[in-house]
Amino acid sequence: MPRPKPATFDKKKIVAENRRARFDYSIEDKFEAGIVLTGTEVKSLRFGEGSIAESYAEISDGAVWLINSNVPEFSHGNRYNHEPRRPRKLLLHEREINRLHGAVAREGMTLVPLSVYFNTQGRAKVELALAKGRKAHDKREAIKEREWKREAGRLMRERG
Repeated sequence: MPRPKPATFDKKKIVAENRRARFDYSIEDKFEAGIVLTGTEVKSLRFGEGSIAESYAEISDGAVWLINSNVPEFSHGNRYNHEPRRPRKLLLHEREINRLHGAVAREGMTLVPLSVYFNTQGRAKVELALAKGRKAHDKREAIKEREWKREAGRLMRERG
């Protein structure tokens, strides 16, 4: 019997975050995936450099790949430096990959990276979300709902 997953992932140091994804997509489910990196990529990420603002994930040949993520070259990397925008393989269980593939193929969902971070063991991880794109009216509705919750919280604090 597999060990139950924790409700939230243990994020020790967040390197990059895709804040726009929560506005543009409605998040259905989240997954934690390992990421295959070279030595200079890890060093660059440990310095807090990296961006996933315009990146996405796709499934090809039974593996999940992170496309268009930017990890800048390491300053002291010399000839062993990496290519900044290369596709990076994500490490997931086969059962999770099959589930993601089915959702993307049948339901028209998208795989969006939400954040890149180091966990408590010092491993680089990607928080990957299975998301559905929002239309303009859905975005306006989300803004109204968020503002109403903020106003309701303010009123509750004032009244005690």
